Amino acid sequence: MIISPSSTVAGKSVSRTLGLARGNTIRARHVGRDIMASLKMLIGGEIEDYTKMMAESREQALDRMVAEAKGLGANAVLDVRFSTSYIMTGAAEILVYGTAVVLE
Repeated sequence: MIISPSSTVAGKSVSRTLGLARGNTIRARHVGRDIMASLKMLIGGEIEDYTKMMAESREQALDRMVAEAKGLGANAVLDVRFSTSYIMTGAAEILVYGTAVVLE
């Protein structure tokens, strides 16, 4: 499966556009992580636990988008974008979406 933030892939042409493919996940922070993050804010620097949590969330959302695109019969997803929104205090949604296509 080719995943691209652009609308074209070098050497390939779009033979069919199948529609929107998307994947999302909603993650909540962990109280233990919040305590460690608060301490880290005092001394500065990266909060590795949150970095890891967001990276895992992005991968899960991507996997879900790819599964949806495959279900549509696509072999590529173009114009891929990520979006993040806060659902409630301590919880955020990661959404990834793009155009499912068949490339020749």
